[in-house]
Amino acid sequence: MNTDDRLNDLATQISVCVRCDLHKSRIKAVPGEGPSNARIMFIGEGPGFYENQQGRPFVGAAGKFLDELLQNASVSREQVFITNVVKCRPPGNRDPQEEELQACDFYLEAQIETIKPSIIVTLGRFSMAKFFGNVKISQIHGQAKTVNGRLIVAMFHPAAALHQPALKNTIIEDFKKLPQYLQNVPDKAGKEEINIKIEEKKADSSGKGTQLPLF
Repeated sequence: MNTDDRLNDLATQISVCVRCDLHKSRIKAVPGEGPSNARIMFIGEGPGFYENQQGRPFVGAAGKFLDELLQNASVSREQVFITNVVKCRPPGNRDPQEEELQACDFYLEAQIETIKPSIIVTLGRFSMAKFFGNVKISQIHGQAKTVNGRLIVAMFHPAAALHQPALKNTIIEDFKKLPQYLQNVPDKAGKEEINIKIEEKKADSSGKGTQLPLF
């Protein structure tokens, strides 16, 4: 089975999935979309109202801002794969629960293994926690580390700028780093050693230096 067929098969499985209770209130599952050979995979948190209606990721207000961010970074939406840590909308757009995250992780891991992106960009704290553990996104946004030879970049969710306009410029500047990351990673993860220097974050409010264990 080629990568396109594998992704289509996963999407079919997701559309009828009953692994957690989110299926009870969904209109359409949102497997994700993008080319099977994408170098960048974006992982958000969960579908919202419009995503649940259309079965596509990031089609609401946050999706429009994501399109702007990609354009500013000289990356087109057609070049990247976009998905979420949970594939069905949590009722009322609440946070995904642990059992829901665990139920969907099977599909997310299968998508990662199929696409083999060079870079994964986490959007928001739930996708960030999958790779970075228990850290604050305010401390590590725009930073990266390697996991199994793949570059993982933590970024704010685009919706954060809609709720906190003061974050908008920060998010825009973080996204502008994407071309630099692409220039420094192989076409597909694991082909060669990734070596990117990330500027150390400034001291946190406690006065102690905050340093992410990079690479």
